[in-house]
Amino acid sequence: MYRARTDSWYLERIVFVIAGVVVLGGTILGIVHHPYWFALPILAGLNMLIFAFTGFCPAAIVLYKLGARPMCGRPEA
Repeated sequence: MYRARTDSWYLERIVFVIAGVVVLGGTILGIVHHPYWFALPILAGLNMLIFAFTGFCPAAIVLYKLGARPMCGRPEA
């Protein structure tokens, strides 16, 4: 079983938090306010697919420039 490290807030973990908030928030707003809010989880899903196939993630670029550092590619400490 794979379990990710949770001892620090590295870039990949922050991206997952943002994606989760967008998906849950858009779904809840779509249910209680207006169906147009369902566009948020759809766009988040498309962004995740684009990242899976190309490695390009706009949120990761912004977070990296703000100082978040990636865990992937680091040697184990």
